[in-house]
Amino acid sequence: MSQSGHGAAPPLQPDARERYAHFVALTTRWMDNDAYRHVNNVVYYSFFDTAVNQYMLEQGVLDLESSPTVSLVVDTACSFFSPLSFPDIVHCGLRVVHLGTSSVRYEIGIFRNDEPLAAARGHLVHVCCERRTLQPVPMPARLRGVLERLRSLLA
Repeated sequence: MSQSGHGAAPPLQPDARERYAHFVALTTRWMDNDAYRHVNNVVYYSFFDTAVNQYMLEQGVLDLESSPTVSLVVDTACSFFSPLSFPDIVHCGLRVVHLGTSSVRYEIGIFRNDEPLAAARGHLVHVCCERRTLQPVPMPARLRGVLERLRSLLA
């Protein structure tokens, strides 16, 4: 039981880089800093979305104009450990921790420059949907294969 007595899960801890199967490098921008002179929390969700979609584009399983399916975000969360600020380079570590019939749960580690421990850690859940109706459909085999690689590298 937690200290609060409500059975809450213990807080996440920062992961090391070797816990992630693939990395996408992004740059912070001047406008990412907030009044406290660090990257604002909402920007981390943009890092998550950008890293996942960039990976899918690089792997050839996402065509923004004509893919018959689209992956919609249905759940996301982030825990923060240490700040980022402009002009840091952000290394987004990706791994897949669940692969269902139509859904995938990514975990993303946000690493500042060359630091060995994550500055933030979060997750993003995509549901594969038919582009026209936005209704869930089974994940295409090519997409599943690309996502399996993010999972199997950690086995």
